[in-house]
Amino acid sequence: MAQQGMLQFVTRPREMPEKRTPEHRSTDFAEIYREYAADKAREQASRCSQCGVPYCQVHCPLQNNIPDWLMLTAQGRLRDAYELSQSTNTFPEICGRICPQDRLCEGSCVIEQAGHGTVTIGAIEKFLTDTAWDEGWVQPIHPAAERPESVGIIGAGPGGLAAAEALRRAGVQVTVYDRYDRAGGLLTYGIPGFKLEKPVVMRRIAHLEDGGVQFVLNCTVGVDISFQAIRGRHDAVLIATGVYRARELEGGDELPGIVAALDYLTASNRKGFDDAVPEFDSGVLDAQGKRVVVIGGGDTAMDCVRTAIRQGAQSVKLLYRRDRENMPGSQREVQNAEEEGVEFVWLAAPAGFGGAERVTTVRVQRMRLGAPDASGRRSPELIEGADYDEPADLVIKALGFEPEELPMLWDEPALTVTRWGTIRTDATHATSLPGTYAVGDIVRGASLVVWAIRDGREAADAILAELAQPAMVAAQ
Repeated sequence: MAQQGMLQFVTRPREMPEKRTPEHRSTDFAEIYREYAADKAREQASRCSQCGVPYCQVHCPLQNNIPDWLMLTAQGRLRDAYELSQSTNTFPEICGRICPQDRLCEGSCVIEQAGHGTVTIGAIEKFLTDTAWDEGWVQPIHPAAERPESVGIIGAGPGGLAAAEALRRAGVQVTVYDRYDRAGGLLTYGIPGFKLEKPVVMRRIAHLEDGGVQFVLNCTVGVDISFQAIRGRHDAVLIATGVYRARELEGGDELPGIVAALDYLTASNRKGFDDAVPEFDSGVLDAQGKRVVVIGGGDTAMDCVRTAIRQGAQSVKLLYRRDRENMPGSQREVQNAEEEGVEFVWLAAPAGFGGAERVTTVRVQRMRLGAPDASGRRSPELIEGADYDEPADLVIKALGFEPEELPMLWDEPALTVTRWGTIRTDATHATSLPGTYAVGDIVRGASLVVWAIRDGREAADAILAELAQPAMVAAQ
């Protein structure tokens, strides 16, 4: 492709889409970034240096052909740019919104390393796909021919949905089982609307349904249907349950008013759907008027503090045992949270909780960073005698997630897991059970949506190859 109009990074400064002011955005759950206009998207795309080794593509888990669709955008060929973008990404409008681009594609951008400011890859990806939906460029799922084989997918999160889309395009009959009443997994109930508005997710799910994907919702495997029954119904099974079991603090967190992050976020998102949520309406999972303390340092903790601000909390503080530079959450999210009024208490960890009938204080232990641990990060150490009490009416534990004990819950001891409880798979995503595959967080541990999408697409390819084997044998 000709590089007409590119390499404008010297003369054109980096510009993100306009961000709504903290005063306005902190009062609702609408997305905080406005959409690019077409001219602005073309201008920002033209900043791409079209470097010989596209590190943005290399560091994208989906290996998206970013330089070429940036060039097409700069040339005004928006439909071609969208087609190229979606060829490797099942949900580009979602990744454009929630991927931590600062840690992946944008963080690897060559012109960023040269001090010119990264190309705004995520915002342009979002613009392209939103434009495609508006213009009717998103094509329905119409397999060239229907196939008799069926695949059962357990889990309607990004990994399961990515596999479902690929399998349906190949004509395979797909049924997705999920414990919730809406598909989408954490996209629907775990991520707040200010990062990912729910109509965006529901539109994609409707697209899958219109394409022939069958959803069996409010269905808990091991309770409403056995895992063995699902295996008996389908020619192959894909496990994409994610990891939902919250990590616990070491003792002392049984007081009312101390809640798990996912329970808190799910209640808030359900209210966004106008669902009846008794625990929210009673005030248990509502931060309004409360002094909120969130414990954790990842993106889920960021979602919690920013949700509490929007619910009208009296104050919101986040405790993290390391410093800002060692925080696993997105630095962009930290900045957004600070703008909205969140106070970050670095090098601080909970040592206990006070209160009689409900929590009233968090005992905070000050920390310092010592020698690096096995991962290379400096380990936090206690500073003796530096603890204090922090008033709190609501404490939210955002310490990460662990896998549920699926072999026990599903009465399937032959399903091999690792010592961490994640499902053991080979390079094709196949598990120890014949015809059974697994993808996403239930294999990787808590990870990124983009990795789940990649896993789902790869597993779909492996399942299609397996389904083709009986036909090949019969032909011989």
